[in-house]
Amino acid sequence: MKVGFYPGCSLEGSSKEYSKSLFAVSEKCGITLEEIKDWSCCGASAAHSLNHDLSIALPARTLALAEKQGLSEIVIPCAACYGRLAASQQAILNDKAILEKTEKYIDMAFTGNVQLLTVFEFLQKYIFPVADQYIVDKLNQKTACYYGCLLARPKDLTKLERPENPMEMEKVMEKAGATPIDWAFKTECCGAGFSMSRTDLVAKLSGRILEDAAERGADSIIVACPMCHSNLDLRRPEIKKQLKKDINIPVLFITQALGLSMGISAKELGLDKHFVPTGKAVSCIVKKEA
Repeated sequence: MKVGFYPGCSLEGSSKEYSKSLFAVSEKCGITLEEIKDWSCCGASAAHSLNHDLSIALPARTLALAEKQGLSEIVIPCAACYGRLAASQQAILNDKAILEKTEKYIDMAFTGNVQLLTVFEFLQKYIFPVADQYIVDKLNQKTACYYGCLLARPKDLTKLERPENPMEMEKVMEKAGATPIDWAFKTECCGAGFSMSRTDLVAKLSGRILEDAAERGADSIIVACPMCHSNLDLRRPEIKKQLKKDINIPVLFITQALGLSMGISAKELGLDKHFVPTGKAVSCIVKKEA
């Protein structure tokens, strides 16, 4: 089975481990991911605040390339990228004038017939039906499933069943043998794109998220957004200064956590690339009972 794949900038750079683990899990389950050829940046997170036409044309070009490549579906793991590509496709299909203008900008035809999959939809459609035969270990840990802003908003694009209290990630973790906790910050903002310009605000917001997860006994925080991972993992020194205490909970991508339950090695999943050591989460793994 072949599914199209749009990595976006983050999965080629700061979040390579997300891409690495997604490919490892997909390969384990017999799914081939085919990258869109000559894809370009989707414009997140600045284009839509600077130039409306550009914010539609940038993602549209990539979608048009996917159409030319013969891809009927593409998985877009990055929450920000998914939001921009889905918003662009929606805008074009709902307004003929925008369609005509965009086709001139990108110099390609655009039909909008490529189905866009969030990482949750991809896992549900292609991995869940066969996952049980490949899951050999139990994560055996309490996990705080963190959605942040972009996985849950806006609700007409993200397609979560309950955007105010989503449970898609929890279902994946339960299948992997983990115990998701009930906590207060699963859809709160981590500071997002202010990581460089207002690191102090990111430290404050992300610190509250980490603190609540720790107080509720989480062994790990599970994410599906490169920006959330960066803020919660990379900014730990600034968070420590803000909270005046050290919180050492590791932050794993959802595909890394699922991959561990499938017996895929920590190195193959890119768990050695994180700033906060992930050994605590890996050490919780136990063999699944026959």
